[in-house]
Amino acid sequence: MSVQTLTLNGRRYAVIEAEEYDRLRALAGTEDHELPPLPGPNRSGNYPALEYTTALLARKIVRERRAAGLTQADLARRAGIRPETLNRIERGKAAPKIATVDRLANAIEQAKAEADATTG
Repeated sequence: MSVQTLTLNGRRYAVIEAEEYDRLRALAGTEDHELPPLPGPNRSGNYPALEYTTALLARKIVRERRAAGLTQADLARRAGIRPETLNRIERGKAAPKIATVDRLANAIEQAKAEADATTG
């Protein structure tokens, strides 16, 4: 597929067909306004590392959970954590421990595998 580009106000943009744009948006599975916001840069132009990483992780968890067809309650139960804890993690209000991230990832992968087994 060839991509046309155009430059407006010094910024380069890729032009794609609306159908392809819609397909890519559906693949993403979540609108940006439904995800925790990414923090902006400080006066020096630097981004706060911990807050930015927490928000990125929260966004990833939300996208993966939704792609697996799980609600927050489903994922929390499968991962053995409280739904309130998962809610805070997904809103970017809490930075989870590595063990919690592992439990969430394993629960999501198990749910995807189960879904594949029933459809495949």
